[in-house]
Amino acid sequence: MAGLFLSFEGTEGAGKTTQIDRLEARLVRAGHAVLRVREPGGTEIGERIRAVLLDRGHTEMAPWTELCLYVASRAQLMRERILPALEAGAIVLCDRFGDASVAYQGGGRKLGRGRVERLNAWATAERRPDRTYLFDLDPRIGLARIRAGRGAASLDRLESEALAFHRSVRRAYLALARKEPDRILQLDAALDPDQIESLIVADLGPRLPR
Repeated sequence: MAGLFLSFEGTEGAGKTTQIDRLEARLVRAGHAVLRVREPGGTEIGERIRAVLLDRGHTEMAPWTELCLYVASRAQLMRERILPALEAGAIVLCDRFGDASVAYQGGGRKLGRGRVERLNAWATAERRPDRTYLFDLDPRIGLARIRAGRGAASLDRLESEALAFHRSVRRAYLALARKEPDRILQLDAALDPDQIESLIVADLGPRLPR
């Protein structure tokens, strides 16, 4: 495909949104066609699934139910928005993608990386991001950032999980980065946002369509 598919991953409060905001603005100024989407969500169907997944009242949700809902949202997003944009030559910025399920459901929920990856391949027609930026941060720091910025009452169902869960998610992300260093660039999310932006821009430059 003519387009470029970028995903942004990391534990809660690691600063992904800030860097996506900055990169989107930079790419648009440079004249690139950009599609920005998020997971779960990004489509009408996906946003409804998102509301179910993140509702703090759904404490009874089984891990496999959670995984299947994420995969369903991802399948819809891929077919409805991401694939058409890539075929049209756009740069797609995706706030989380399949790696998130490997980390959160495979690692955090202990469902196993292999089974999650097989479901992802089916849901996405085996299309993976061309480049993934992984924002690594101690979960204690990230969750403290969220509480300071939005208040503890605003935490969604996943953000409200115990610290042990978030540490498992982080370990799963780091294992992915070790497994796929050619695709995943691990970034220290404790750095100054300007430094992180510079690292992303330097890495992305040679990959941009001319």
